[in-house]
Amino acid sequence: MPAASTTLRVLAASVIVSLSVTSCQALGDAGVALGRADLVNDLAARMDRALEQTWAAEYQLDGGRTASIAQTEEPLRSTYTWPGGKITVTQEAVTRCASTAARTSCTVSPPLLTAGKPSVIVYDEARKQGLVTPPAVIRLLTDAALRPEAVIKQSDTTLAGHHATCVDVTNAGERFTACVTNEGVLGSFTGRLDGKPAEVTLNRYTETVEAAAFAVPVGAGVVDRRTTTS
Repeated sequence: MPAASTTLRVLAASVIVSLSVTSCQALGDAGVALGRADLVNDLAARMDRALEQTWAAEYQLDGGRTASIAQTEEPLRSTYTWPGGKITVTQEAVTRCASTAARTSCTVSPPLLTAGKPSVIVYDEARKQGLVTPPAVIRLLTDAALRPEAVIKQSDTTLAGHHATCVDVTNAGERFTACVTNEGVLGSFTGRLDGKPAEVTLNRYTETVEAAAFAVPVGAGVVDRRTTTS
């Protein structure tokens, strides 16, 4: 198993175990606590498993815009594309692209050496663009499960032809709805992320990924900072 996938799995497992123990201690009603922990465990486990698999997903954003996620287990790589930008992390490089009406520019940086960091970088930078990532959803659910005043309601739906489990959460004056497919892919999210409105809905999901998904956009100007001179 690749080191990055192993690290992420250990981190997610730590969150799940912590929730299973602490939620029962933090909430007065043991039955309610167990229900919340079970629900979070299931959704977190689905997303955790998906981090080790090969798949591609396309999302509808507000205003008719689209974004996409693609990742492969062998070789280990992942990419997020959003209106005006893209970041791709592989074992050879980290490539960041920004697009304007005039042109697209990409910067290629050396790969990260610490195990587990590549996927974390992708999630972090995608989140800064207002995109919703699995770790962000896990954090929101974790916080809600540990608060006795939070209200969590479960439902089921179908998104892009795939069954999904949904939770509608009201917590500390904030409300969000998140759906996770049986495959562990984020199906939809509506709410606030880092204090800003965020909305995504799954349009398409495939378990095969074309190599072109990880390439720089056609016609982009590329600056490769991996090259060193003596």
